[in-house]
Amino acid sequence: MHFTTAEITAWVGALLWPFLRIGAMLVAAPLFGAGTVTVRIRLGFALVLALIVAPMLPMPPAVEPLSLPGLTIAVQQILIGLMIGFVLQMVFSAVTQAGETIALSMGLGFASMVDPQQGAQVPVVSNYFLIVSTLIFLALNGHVALIELTLMSFQTMPISVEGITRVDLWSLVSWGSTMFTYALMVALPAVAAMLVVNVSMGVVTRAAPQLNIFAVGFPMMILLGFILILLSLPVLLPQFTELLALAFGLMGQFVGR
Repeated sequence: MHFTTAEITAWVGALLWPFLRIGAMLVAAPLFGAGTVTVRIRLGFALVLALIVAPMLPMPPAVEPLSLPGLTIAVQQILIGLMIGFVLQMVFSAVTQAGETIALSMGLGFASMVDPQQGAQVPVVSNYFLIVSTLIFLALNGHVALIELTLMSFQTMPISVEGITRVDLWSLVSWGSTMFTYALMVALPAVAAMLVVNVSMGVVTRAAPQLNIFAVGFPMMILLGFILILLSLPVLLPQFTELLALAFGLMGQFVGR
């Protein structure tokens, strides 16, 4: 059996370019890119998806992977995958930001633990909101929609030298304001209620100076904070769902869907 260099290059490119895009998405996306998921599992999953989708893709350009056009295509595939995963990562960052704001207002900012997705210290309230939002994401089959969007992107944005443009990067930067807006909308009910509690405690301290505010105020604020979190939890579902829909709309805009 004899194979030409062009045939070998085409076979390698047909598997390498999808593998780079899918692998970059799995590294940047939540759940798949969490610290608890090992690199070996992510690489194996990306390879399996690339093997599944490679026969259904149009023939990629016959470019040597180590040439300048090949490196340009590789960078474009990595950028596409990273942007898809990073947009979804910003959705969960908005929930984490909302939990951190609530924790600071109720006096639990010092109680922190390691976030398994980002590997950083976050307040316990943020981790609680992150777990709830992750369960909502799984219940909505968001992980399936993310993989489907990534695989369908090879049809709407074929493998080529051209890919992510400056307009797409600016859209990603501009979408950061949406993340902070929804983080504020999620945390606003509990933060506003805690502000009323703080004002009430100030009035009580002013009326009865002999009352030890540190012995009475802090436990009461933490208890009321937990009650307010429980009461404001139904607000998380519509806000998170709407933010998730906007994120998938932006990802679809990136890949031309």
